[in-house]
Amino acid sequence: MRTVQDMVAEAKARIREIGPDQLREMQARGVPVVDVREPGEFAEGHIPGAVNIPRGVLEFEVDGHPAVNCVRDPALGHRDQPVILNCRSGARSAMAADALRQLGFAEPLSLAGGFMGWANAGLPVER
Repeated sequence: MRTVQDMVAEAKARIREIGPDQLREMQARGVPVVDVREPGEFAEGHIPGAVNIPRGVLEFEVDGHPAVNCVRDPALGHRDQPVILNCRSGARSAMAADALRQLGFAEPLSLAGGFMGWANAGLPVER
């Protein structure tokens, strides 16, 4: 029987993780950062400039599912461009990056250590 930890490890084996310094560099070049945590988590603090698309609706948001008012988020508008995903610890974002990979995104990336690693490194947090 597989565990959620197995699923996360499998996802991490199929995607690329990046560190905070690489995130900052890529974000400065215009690469979008998508925070896949729940809205309440996002409101408590997030990476400056990140957009919030909860993990539970991410795949539906990509194609403008009616459950999210048929609106596609601009951060997910270009499947051939990189997109960085983050969550609290790096597990949900790894699974989200793997889901986007399966949906044809060329370079979905996950922030290793997630928002906790970002905040613990003393990097800027927006509220």
